[in-house]
Amino acid sequence: MKRYIKSVSPIALTAALAVVLGGCSLFKPYETPTDVPIINEYAQALQQPQDSTALGNLNWREVFTDPLLQSYIERALDQNVDLQNAKINVDIAQARLEGAKLSYFPSVTFSPNGAGVKYGSSSMDWGWQLPLTVSWQADIFGKITNNKRSAESAVIQTDAYRQAVQSQIIAAVASSYYSLVSLHNQLNIYNNTVKLWDESIQMMKDMKESGRYTEVAVVQSQANSYSIKASIPDIELSITEANNTLSLLLNTKPQQWPVNTDSQLQLPASIENGVPMSYLAARPDVRASEQSFAQAYYATNIARANFYPQLSITGTGAYGTLMGSTVVDPAKWLLNLAASLTAPIFDRGQNRATLKAAQLQQQQALNNFQYSILNASTEVENALATIRAYRVKQENVALQEENLARAVEYNKDLMAYSNTTYLEVITAQQSLLSSQIALENVKLNNNLNIINLYQALGGGR
Repeated sequence: MKRYIKSVSPIALTAALAVVLGGCSLFKPYETPTDVPIINEYAQALQQPQDSTALGNLNWREVFTDPLLQSYIERALDQNVDLQNAKINVDIAQARLEGAKLSYFPSVTFSPNGAGVKYGSSSMDWGWQLPLTVSWQADIFGKITNNKRSAESAVIQTDAYRQAVQSQIIAAVASSYYSLVSLHNQLNIYNNTVKLWDESIQMMKDMKESGRYTEVAVVQSQANSYSIKASIPDIELSITEANNTLSLLLNTKPQQWPVNTDSQLQLPASIENGVPMSYLAARPDVRASEQSFAQAYYATNIARANFYPQLSITGTGAYGTLMGSTVVDPAKWLLNLAASLTAPIFDRGQNRATLKAAQLQQQQALNNFQYSILNASTEVENALATIRAYRVKQENVALQEENLARAVEYNKDLMAYSNTTYLEVITAQQSLLSSQIALENVKLNNNLNIINLYQALGGGR
């Protein structure tokens, strides 16, 4: 036993020396890099306290306040298959993390066995053993630690993806809902316009009898009325398709979904003057991109650790008979303790290639991380600019629609009491219909733009 201890001492000494020379740097945890300006700005934003009033940090119920829409979003979050799979991915990452943590502990193996020995004409002698083997790999160069930290990053990353999927589902349901709102409003506009045209046609028929209008005015008005009626089936078809899309998001069979036709989203005033970097730091895709870079960092550390020796210690205890060239009886305790130090010599070229590949992949991950921040900033600025533009557009289109509605009323009065032409009546009614549809489209775009901004800011909590 003393000889064995002496043989282990040089191994322990070599391992300790290797740790002092180069192993310590391999245990350094990942930190957000600060040598890239945009990432440095992001890192500083992470140190700031989160603004709970930021649009992306608001609970989705605070943004989408329509009760019907809330019920649809809740149903989608409960039943959507994509979100269920994203949640399962988080559980898978958690399970892998637990496995990585358990790598610190020794492994224990129990392998009972038996054998028989027979020499010449002698009877068979049977022997048996009940061995219990304990093996442990010392983490002197951080391979296990880096694997564990990489698994922790994977958990954060998969949870970020889960939030991104949840955000997409909320945005998709809200977009489908407001598309239905707009289509129902357009259908009402067309139905009301048909009634208006029918009233005008009847008035023209009455005036034709008195000689004030000709048959041309009547048939021209009827032709325009039929054109409007022909557009109604297209809108009804679009409503059916939008309902089917919403049904699919809610993971149910196609059906009709009621909506509040006066529902309208409002942009919080706090976001009017731009979005600070701290808001972008909450985006799940940015967080996921950073965790990809963190995993690449740990993969590089593991590749570096391959250059250093690995120390393994194995102990075996068994109760039974000695099985070999002879079988010894009665049973006794057998003990064995061994240590091994494995150092790479001729495969250092392979290790260098592996390290180079890991370093290049780490650079790729850094580039993707930097791009994700820039892309997030661009998406948010585009969404804000679009919201501002469409707000001005909605104000002007609303004024246009208001004036054209008055023009139609004036023309109806003129048609009844003066000699206004039927072309003026037709033109006024056509212009009113166009402005009403345009106003509905602008309202829809405003709603969709707010939804896009909410998603661009990482909303979905």
